[in-house]
Amino acid sequence: MDIKYKNEGYEFIAELSGELDECSAEYVRISLDDLLRQNIKAKKLILDFSNVSFMDSTGIGMLLGRYNKFAKLDINLYIKNPTSYVNRIFEMTGIYQIIPKVC
Repeated sequence: MDIKYKNEGYEFIAELSGELDECSAEYVRISLDDLLRQNIKAKKLILDFSNVSFMDSTGIGMLLGRYNKFAKLDINLYIKNPTSYVNRIFEMTGIYQIIPKVC
């Protein structure tokens, strides 16, 4: 898993590449937490899934955990550009009812 960040004022975009599974979820969790710890003025974090080829339930759990943590800090979390495979997982789990999808 690789993560690239873009900063646009109070908005951060995290571009995820690779597989979000049991082996990489902890790395992504720590990386996102570190990003927001260093940028406490962040108000919006967009997770770009356009290059995520695989995701399992561990990835869903990590996303829900970040959603809960960031909501307490008044930081909005969004999903962008999921691949068709990842989009199907998000739809089946109802994740879009919790973390909105943006264009």
